[in-house]
Amino acid sequence: MDSSRRTRGNPVAQTEAILESISDGVFTVDGDWCITSFNRAAEEITGIPREEAIGRRCSDVFRSSMCGENCPLKKTIRTGKPIIGESGYIINSRGNRVPISISTAVLRDASGRIAGGAETFRDLSEVEALRQELEERFRVGDLVSKSSLMQRIFEVLPAIASSPSTVMILGETGTGKEVVARTIHSLSPRKNGPFLAVNCGAFPDTLLESELFGYKAGAFTGAQKDKPGRFALARKGTIFLDEIVEISPALQVKLLRVLQERVYEPLGATSSETADVRVIAATNKDLTEQVKRGLFREDLYYRVNVVRVELPPLRSRMEDIPLLIDQFIERFNRLQKRSVKGITSKALALLMAHDWPGNIRELENAIEHAFILCDDGYIDTKHLPTLLTKGVFVEYPGVNLHTAHDVLDAQVIRSALERNAFNRQATARDLGIHKTTLYRRMKRLGISASSNPKQK
Repeated sequence: MDSSRRTRGNPVAQTEAILESISDGVFTVDGDWCITSFNRAAEEITGIPREEAIGRRCSDVFRSSMCGENCPLKKTIRTGKPIIGESGYIINSRGNRVPISISTAVLRDASGRIAGGAETFRDLSEVEALRQELEERFRVGDLVSKSSLMQRIFEVLPAIASSPSTVMILGETGTGKEVVARTIHSLSPRKNGPFLAVNCGAFPDTLLESELFGYKAGAFTGAQKDKPGRFALARKGTIFLDEIVEISPALQVKLLRVLQERVYEPLGATSSETADVRVIAATNKDLTEQVKRGLFREDLYYRVNVVRVELPPLRSRMEDIPLLIDQFIERFNRLQKRSVKGITSKALALLMAHDWPGNIRELENAIEHAFILCDDGYIDTKHLPTLLTKGVFVEYPGVNLHTAHDVLDAQVIRSALERNAFNRQATARDLGIHKTTLYRRMKRLGISASSNPKQK
C-alpha cells in the first residue's frame, strides 16, 4: 500500500504528512522544554538531524537570540497567547547565524491543560540578503537616499574619496554637507586619520587664524605655550571648512598658500610647517556671485572648486523622507535607549506635505521633538512640532497609508518635472519609468504639466 493510501482517513498521519511537506520549520516541546517533534524543514534550516534534536532541550538545539527570558514560546505558554512573526536568529550546526521569523502556540492535553508548546520558524536568509542589497544600493556611509539626484552623487563619491583633490560641497543650510564630508573621509585612503570640522563663520577673523594654524608661545599676550591648530591636529586626515565664504580676504590669502604649497605658518612662528591634510570646504552661498562681488578671491575659488558636489534640498528629494525618518528613529532609539517602533501613516503624510525650508536638519529636529513626547509606540501627529501640525488637520482629514504614498509620489513627480523643465519624456527617463506610466500617474494624482506650453 502506498503512502497516500496509508494517510487517507488517518488524521494523525495526514497532519504529519502536511508538516513534512511545508517549507517552515516546526517543532514541539513538552513541559520540560524537551523537543518532542521536529519536521524536515527544521532539519534543513538548523542542519541538525531529527534524531539528534528530539529529546534535547530546545535552547541547546537552536542557540537562538531569543532563548532565555526573551523566549517567545515561554511567553506564549505563560500567557496562553500566540505570538506571530517575531524576528530573531539561530545558530545552525555549521556555526552560521540564520535570521528567522517565529510564531508560537500552546499545546493542550485532552482535559484542556497546557502540556507544552509548538513553534514554527521561517528562514529569512534570502529576505535578509535582499534587504542588505537594497540598503547598500540606497546607502553610502551615513547617507541614505532613493532620489535620482542623490544616486548620481553616490555613484561618484568613491572616486572623489579616492582622489587627493580639494572638494567643494554646495547646498542650502541643513542639507547634510558635513555628513557628505565625513562620508568622503570614511571612504578615502585617509580614513584612519582624524576628521576635524571647523565652522568658519563661528569665529572672529583673528581667532579663526589661530584656530586653523595654531600659535607659538609669546605670539601674543597670554600665549604662554605653543598651541597646535586644526591643520596640525588633522595631520594625515581631513579638515572640513564649513561656510568658507565667511573667511576674510586677508585670511583667504593664507589659506590659498596652504592649498597651493601645502605649508602654513603658525602665529609667531619663524618657519613653515607642512600641511599633510586633505581639505573639504562647504558653503550655502553662490560662490560665483561672491567672487563677482569681491568677497571671495578668484584664485582661491579655483583652488577650492577642484571637485564640486552640489546637494539638492530636501524638497527636491521628498522620496527620501521615509528613509531619513527610519534612520533618525534608529539613531535616537540607540542614543536614548528607547524602542519607538516607527511613525504612523497620518504623521508621515503630514511630514510629506511640509516644504522643509530647514532641510534634513529640520526633519531631524522634528523627529527628536517627537521622541520627547512619544512613548515606545509609534510617532503620531500629536507628537510632532506645532509648526508642522498647525492648521493642517482640516486640509488632510482621514489621511491613511494610501494618502501618504500619493503625497510622496506627487512630490517626487513635481520635483522631477521642475528639474527637467517640464519635459515629460525627460522626466520619465529621470525617474526610471516609461513615459506612459508617468502620464498615468500624473493623471491619477491630478498633476498638470501645463507650466510649459511646449510639452513633449
